[in-house]
Amino acid sequence: MPTNRKPEDGFLIALYARVSTVNGHQDPEMQLRELREYCQRRGWKIAGEYVDRMTGSKESRPALNRMMADAHSRKFDAVLVWKLDRFARSLKHLVNALAEFEALGLAFVSLRDNLDLTTPAGRLMFQIIGAMAEFERALIQERVRAGLANARSKGKVLGRPRRIVDSARIASLRSTGAAWRAIADELGVGVATLYRATARRSENPSAGFAAID
Repeated sequence: MPTNRKPEDGFLIALYARVSTVNGHQDPEMQLRELREYCQRRGWKIAGEYVDRMTGSKESRPALNRMMADAHSRKFDAVLVWKLDRFARSLKHLVNALAEFEALGLAFVSLRDNLDLTTPAGRLMFQIIGAMAEFERALIQERVRAGLANARSKGKVLGRPRRIVDSARIASLRSTGAAWRAIADELGVGVATLYRATARRSENPSAGFAAID
């Protein structure tokens, strides 16, 4: 259930910070210091600090995963981050995470972005961010559709290439008692392809070959 505590009552706050050793930002203390000072000014109690240190190109964030799990356990009332780009992997991830916090009754504050979902203005900004994400998805879908239409206009065949399978050969091998896996290895196709070719042959027994997508 959403918390009944108000910001002025003293929220329990989760601090999240992320640094990248690849870019030379190895110390999260600068972020955490500003976050702690902000909590002190607002009279908020820090429930925990979650810090991810990126040491490679892969986006492995164990601290973020742990914080999200604790959010579901309602171990705090709000999440405070230094900047949105320190928290979210993408606009889609940001919108999904904020929607998840909202469903859990948790607030979210990004210090440097002046985004505070405990305020009416912050909640309005969340709606704008969601609209931007929806607009981005629509643009991507439009570009994909335009690309597919352009490819078709040039005569390109989309999707996986068809494979021509000798369904008569399959039937012959099956009549000798050969297993599906052995036949698949013999013809260089997958077992599922054999099943589809056999089904199509049963629909049209006169066809010696079957084209499988």
